Amino acid sequence: MAGASDAAVEDAATGVAEIEKPRSGGGQKASGLSGAIDRILSLLSSVPFGIVLLMLLIIACMIGMLIQQQELDSFPAYYAELTPAEKTVYGRLGFFDIYHAAYFNLLLLLLSLNIILASIDHFPTAWSFIARKKLTASPTYAMAQKFKEKVEIPQLGRKQLTERASEAARKMRFKVRLTEEDNRTTIFAERGVWNRLGAYLVHIGLLTIFAGGFMTSRGFTGMMEVSPNKSSNRMIQNVFNIDNANTQHAIGQRELELPFTIEGVDIQQKLINKSGSIDAGNTLDWLTRVRIVDQEAGKTTEALIHMNTPFDYRGYRFFQASFNPLGSARTIKLKVTPANGSPQEITIQRNGEAKLADGTRVRYIEFNPHFVVGSDQKVTFGSAEYENPAAHLAYVTPSGEQGDVWAFTQAGVNQMSNAPFLKSKFLDTGAFHFVLTDFEKVPFAHTLSIQFDPGARVVYVGFTILCLTLIAVFFFSHQRLWIVIEDGAVYLGGNSNRNRLGFEDRAKKLAALIREPVQAV
Repeated sequence: MAGASDAAVEDAATGVAEIEKPRSGGGQKASGLSGAIDRILSLLSSVPFGIVLLMLLIIACMIGMLIQQQELDSFPAYYAELTPAEKTVYGRLGFFDIYHAAYFNLLLLLLSLNIILASIDHFPTAWSFIARKKLTASPTYAMAQKFKEKVEIPQLGRKQLTERASEAARKMRFKVRLTEEDNRTTIFAERGVWNRLGAYLVHIGLLTIFAGGFMTSRGFTGMMEVSPNKSSNRMIQNVFNIDNANTQHAIGQRELELPFTIEGVDIQQKLINKSGSIDAGNTLDWLTRVRIVDQEAGKTTEALIHMNTPFDYRGYRFFQASFNPLGSARTIKLKVTPANGSPQEITIQRNGEAKLADGTRVRYIEFNPHFVVGSDQKVTFGSAEYENPAAHLAYVTPSGEQGDVWAFTQAGVNQMSNAPFLKSKFLDTGAFHFVLTDFEKVPFAHTLSIQFDPGARVVYVGFTILCLTLIAVFFFSHQRLWIVIEDGAVYLGGNSNRNRLGFEDRAKKLAALIREPVQAV
């Protein structure tokens, strides 16, 4: 009878049985509005309901990965390949923009509420393992546990056995609490009690991820063209209108304002074959250097964005997206021959200038990959390729004489020399003769994809919490062992919330240490 009484007290105080009790008290059924509210809360806090919500959320996320979302630039081409039935079904179910759909956010809300309510319901049971420990037990209670073992050493008294058992428990890394009674001593040995609260840390990780996901759904993505010495605080977002999918108004654009200004500093393209084209097949990397001028924060930040290396700033992420295919030159090399002097070589950066030996300043204005003069006698681009490259220059002599001229390759100079009008208008300056000897190929501009994701860091924190807590929960356990000592005999009984075999192995080693203290663990 004493053992049965002890077991009942243990179940009532610590909730070892962990049986969920009905909400209604006194055996009476709640009725009316309070009963309806109670049933709703019971449903919202139930674990099966939470599992169903989690499965639905996973399915929704899988749909978002398998079906292209309309915010992507490639969506129009994807949409055009769908059958009419797919367009209708996916469109009406909101699959093309599922992360912004009302039911997706409702799933997040309900699952978050379920986790919170379930945690509140079950927390008292978990906390009881910490706040209300059973520190005394009888031999009958110890032998009624899942693990049980009796050690008999008739020649030793209770005090000696207590010292030996306490030392053995500490060697096995148990926290020991000793309680003396009239005719017996109880050692309550415990380790990993914090594991009972691990599930709640997992819940915190999940809620953090959900909060970050909701914040991310409020974000947006746009494009900005960047070239040196150009600045802007606006980006363009392509918008696909499902309702007008079969009309010319299906694809539209809208401007999005940034809370800072982006200034182009330099763009560079690393080519596999420097004499080849600037298309993607001949490119190793695109590099874009920008300066972020943030008036709100009162600071200026230099940034380098290149392939597979984005840059993060204030919740915005900058990606290298594409480039303007019109050819240009990052640097040009010129052979400059004064009318009465020796030729010299100079190198000028785009939008930069260089100084000649006599003090004349030469400024690089623009680059034309295929110089063509139209019927209106104006310079135009014949194509995006480097078929007849030329650099437009301006110069100022020390005496103040100013002028502008086009510098061509030697082949271009020879071609222009056969056209007297073109030669006099674009080639001869009288003071200098310029020849374009070399240039570094680069696109006219780079296009950056700018993604505003306010929840990214929150999601990362949530996943970090989730991973660490899952490891802590599943690789550790709460182990409890009652060691009841009487003269000549020790009764060991205990349990573990997980990893039962590991706990039993540890408990058996402890029992062996009580039998023989010098035995190797």
